[in-house]
Amino acid sequence: MLFITYVAVTAATIAANAGMAAADFAKARFVLGNSAEVGLPASWVPYLGALKMAGAAGLLLGLAGVPFIGIAAAAGLVLFFVGAVAAHVRARVFHNLAFPAGYLALAVASLVSAVAH
Repeated sequence: MLFITYVAVTAATIAANAGMAAADFAKARFVLGNSAEVGLPASWVPYLGALKMAGAAGLLLGLAGVPFIGIAAAAGLVLFFVGAVAAHVRARVFHNLAFPAGYLALAVASLVSAVAH
């Protein structure tokens, strides 16, 4: 049961972060709008996408049998999304706070399940 939870949660986190990284790389209108609202320059968007993609790749390596990489990737994503939530709060952009908070919840669940596994 724990293994199934670990795989399911981690797969969802990989898909979510890879999808958002793709949107970052494509400079999707909603991504650029959101970054402007929280005060981040558009030039940062590809770098943030690279961090999300690196996290997704690390989680995938964790699933593939390199657990310390998966744990490190999950911890990195937790820190990343704590920063994203903080950026939203600092800028008082609360109308879409659920998105970075949801990604943070996925990252925390991946970290907890990877450590427990």
